[in-house]
Amino acid sequence: MDFTPSEEQSAAQGLAARIFGDLSTHERLVAAGTGTDAGLWKELCTAGLPGAVEDIGLLGLVLLLEEQGRTTAQVPLAATGVYGLLAVAGHGTAEQRERLLPALRDGTAVATGAFPARDGGVRAVDGALYGAVPWVPWLRDATHVLVADAERGLWIVEARGPGVTVLPVETTAPWSAGRLGLDGVRAESLGTSTGTSTGRGTGPGAYASVLAASRIAFAGLQAGVCAGSLARAVRHTTTREQFGRPLSTNQGVLLRAADAHMDTEAIRVTAYEAAWRYDQRLDHAAQALTAAWWASEAGRRVVHAGQHLHGGTGADLDHPVHRHFLWGRQLDAYLGCGSEVLEELGLLIAEDGRQEGPS
Repeated sequence: MDFTPSEEQSAAQGLAARIFGDLSTHERLVAAGTGTDAGLWKELCTAGLPGAVEDIGLLGLVLLLEEQGRTTAQVPLAATGVYGLLAVAGHGTAEQRERLLPALRDGTAVATGAFPARDGGVRAVDGALYGAVPWVPWLRDATHVLVADAERGLWIVEARGPGVTVLPVETTAPWSAGRLGLDGVRAESLGTSTGTSTGRGTGPGAYASVLAASRIAFAGLQAGVCAGSLARAVRHTTTREQFGRPLSTNQGVLLRAADAHMDTEAIRVTAYEAAWRYDQRLDHAAQALTAAWWASEAGRRVVHAGQHLHGGTGADLDHPVHRHFLWGRQLDAYLGCGSEVLEELGLLIAEDGRQEGPS
């Protein structure tokens, strides 16, 4: 097991760090409000970073998202990467890859996903979709939505097509989200040639793969959010003095920051391992759930610590550290909160034990 990035992955990460560091400033984030920074997204696409995802794999995407999280840059990189580029490249037909991937690579198309599937949620009836998804990240920017129906089928939906309604929704993090309504939408099954849909959508195996990839990717994003929050807390406590000495010299502050650092590293290393196994086509189901659990449980602790270590300053809703708090809390529950993914992991381990039989 070797998480050392390849030359291509390191180059992409370095370029992402520079672009996010230069352009995702506090002033630009304030100006963007709850929407996407279109100028930053254009710069990323011009640099070829979304288009590189297929070559650098899920681990490479995790590295890019880690840099995005450090600055809480408001661009749909995670959603387009997992629900668009990796999903279509990994599970689409040759015709779908040829038709959809070029626009996703250059950023003229934006993908998102209506995930996870919910019992009683979206229904597929003879290739037509009915139902609603309460909120979908970056839906207001999306040209295509990868919809998971209640039977775990996957469907490609044009976000502005007939029968589709998109209503703006404000979420904890400013993710340009929306409510997706589907009323008899003639959808395209991912992995099925146009005109030959069985009416069921892609099978549950593809759904599980995309869900695992998305959980790993968003765990990488959470690692960056936590690292950015902690970095701000370190700068604050080493420069702010109280009773004639820096706050960082207090043992309680040191211990709280150390715990946050260890939690951040746990999120990072579990996301790296899961992404590496995904790219190597090894079993990664348990690792994806483990990364998601750390991103939820540890992520919540870190962003709370980031605010608390700022003292009264952290209570200011306009302070940059508060944005990390909002992102961390959104990622805490997206695609399943800690208790939900822990239950899934327990069931998976129990099922594996039954299949192996008594020792």
